[in-house]
Amino acid sequence: MSKYETELQDFPNIFSLKGKVVVVTGGSRGLGLHAASGFLQAGASKVYITSRKAAACDAAVRALNALPNLSPGAQAISVPADSAKFEGVEHLVREVSKTTDHVDILFANAGATWGEAFDTHPDAAFAKVMDLNVKSVFNTIRLYISLPLVLLFAPLLQKKGTIEDPSRVIITASVAGIGVGTLGVNATFGYSASKAAVIHLTKNLAVELGPRHILVNAIAPGFFPSKMASELIKQTGGAETLAAKNPSRRLGKPEDIAGLVVFLSSRASSHINGATVTVDGGEVLARGGMVDSMKGDEKAKL
Repeated sequence: MSKYETELQDFPNIFSLKGKVVVVTGGSRGLGLHAASGFLQAGASKVYITSRKAAACDAAVRALNALPNLSPGAQAISVPADSAKFEGVEHLVREVSKTTDHVDILFANAGATWGEAFDTHPDAAFAKVMDLNVKSVFNTIRLYISLPLVLLFAPLLQKKGTIEDPSRVIITASVAGIGVGTLGVNATFGYSASKAAVIHLTKNLAVELGPRHILVNAIAPGFFPSKMASELIKQTGGAETLAAKNPSRRLGKPEDIAGLVVFLSSRASSHINGATVTVDGGEVLARGGMVDSMKGDEKAKL
C-alpha cells in the first residue's frame, strides 16, 4: 500500500507537546502569557518567556511555574530582552542557547500599537510600530535559524525539525491586518499596516523555511481584553457593546489563544503552512471597518 493511501488509524496524543522547547516573545502578559500557559499545560518541557522588562518576565514565570497540571520537570524560564533592537534579539538567542541546544516552537508575539489622528500621526511612532511588529519579527525568526552562535550549536529551529515532526513558527498578526483597522482620532495606521505586512511575511517564510522542516503560520486575533486593547475597547463602546456586535456574542478568552497556538504547534497541524488563522468569533467578517463602531463625536472628527 502506498504511503499516500488512506486507512483508518489511531491518533494518540495528537495535540500533545510533550517535551517540546518553546520561546514566547512578548510573553509576560496578555496573549503571550495565555499562549505560554497553553504550551506548558500541553506538555512542553521548557517555555522561555521574554519581554523588555525583567520584573514582568520574572512575575510571569512565577505564575506559570505555579500552575497545577504541568508535566514533571516542566518549567517556564525568564529571559528579559528588548526584541525591538537587533542586539536585543541576538542577546535573546544567546541566552536561550545556554540552556537548550534546540527550539521546537517560536511564538513571535511581541508587538506595539499607536493611536493618533491622520493629520498629526508622528513619523517616529509609525516607524516604532513597524520596526517592532515587522522587522523585529523577521530578525527574531532569522537569528534563531541563521545566527552563528559562539557556542557552536546548530541553528536552533532547524536542529530537530523533520518532515514528520517539523519545527514551528507562529506569528501574531491581527484582524486589523485583514480588514480596516481603527480610524478617527486614535487611528492605528502603523499597527494595521504592520499586521498586514506580517501576514504576507508569514507566506514568504512558509515557502522559504518549509524545505528546512519549519512550518510558519500566523494568528489574527480580534478583541481580547488586555492592557494593549483596553483603551481601544473603551473608545469603541466598551466590552459589552463590542461583544454584542460579534457574531459569536463575546470577546476572546485566554483559552481561545492557548488552544489555537497549541493546535498550530502539534501533530494535528503538521500539514498547515503559510496560513493565517483568525480568532475573533467572525467579527472581522461582520464589519466594514472599526469606524462603524465608534461613537458619534469620534466619527464627526473624520
